[in-house]
Amino acid sequence: MTQTKTFIPTGVCSRQYEITVSDGKIDRISVVGGCDGNLKGIASLLQGMDVEDAAQRMSGLRCGDKQTSCPDQIARALREMQK
Repeated sequence: MTQTKTFIPTGVCSRQYEITVSDGKIDRISVVGGCDGNLKGIASLLQGMDVEDAAQRMSGLRCGDKQTSCPDQIARALREMQK
């Protein structure tokens, strides 16, 4: 089953994530805003990865003195998709 959802992150520079998951694997992540090169790199590395593995690796990461980060927000979005 393929599922695509749009998420609005909070507390980070990026403004929107569109995530497509098929059979528990990440197909595609598209990001609006944020650090373009870094987020393209993260999206590329996550492609084909198991949703739960990706969420575990990125959950809780912080950006500077912020309580969250773009990877942490992506992890939250991935977990939301699993519900």
